[in-house]
Amino acid sequence: MAQVSTCRHNRRVDYCGRFAPSPTGPLHFGSLVTALGSWIDARAAGGRWLLRIEDLDTPRNVEGAAQAIQRTLADCGLHWDGAIIRQSERRERYRAALEQLVREGHAYGCACTRSEIAAVATIGVDGPVYPGRCRDGPAAGRTPRAWRVRVDGTPVAFTDRIHGRVEQQLETALGDFVVLRADGIFAYQLAVVVDDAQQGVTDVVRGADLLDSTPRQIYLQRLLGLPTPRYAHLPVITNALGQKLSKQTRAAAIDAREAPALLRAALAALGQDLPPASASRDAMLAFAVAHWPPQRIPARTAATSPDSPAR
Repeated sequence: MAQVSTCRHNRRVDYCGRFAPSPTGPLHFGSLVTALGSWIDARAAGGRWLLRIEDLDTPRNVEGAAQAIQRTLADCGLHWDGAIIRQSERRERYRAALEQLVREGHAYGCACTRSEIAAVATIGVDGPVYPGRCRDGPAAGRTPRAWRVRVDGTPVAFTDRIHGRVEQQLETALGDFVVLRADGIFAYQLAVVVDDAQQGVTDVVRGADLLDSTPRQIYLQRLLGLPTPRYAHLPVITNALGQKLSKQTRAAAIDAREAPALLRAALAALGQDLPPASASRDAMLAFAVAHWPPQRIPARTAATSPDSPAR
């Protein structure tokens, strides 16, 4: 197993951030905005910044994408601390967490198919709300396909550094949620909780598309006895049609040769003061760290990508 880089016992600084891309394609402008916001927040606090490759969803992985992301980050001056970890090498740790949840009565096997759930469920924040059909065990003759975590009616609340108080009642928003999928892949929600805790991550700075996932992660942290980081959710960058930049929306890969212009555009998306347009890449980054008030990050879930730097 690869050595895991952690932020514990580091220079007496208790801040540890991370950037955790999925290798489904090259880095695009939206990903750069997230990476930059996370990197600056860590550097401005005098903390560390880790890189984690979230490659558990193997059917979506693109060969060579992880290496391309690493090169682009480095070419943009966003250097990480310590060794990179890959979720695909950590399945036993996720299995141990699932076994703990099952042993303590928090998780159970579910035999329902997606179509069965969709036929009877209401729609919540992340699709159909699971109606709890297998809570007392699958029907006779049926075998569990996935594993779910039991939720209750108690709201989960946290204070986001950008959006303020966020509250979600898991029972009505999504119901018992999946932690091990029917295809044998551990769900993002469980993996990210295990990884953040083991790496000693204190601050999660990521896109606002994951704002609704945070209550699930806090719920799992509590069940597993793990610490809860501070959270800050940055605006998601969209195209002219209002679609999140992604592989599915054919977001263009950024050209690191345009790093200064890209970084300046990313700072603008984050609501920050801008360095001179003539500044070098490293000067841009130094300026950004020295002039970083996270309070100026817009408290909105999306922002439109500028045309020229994102091409």
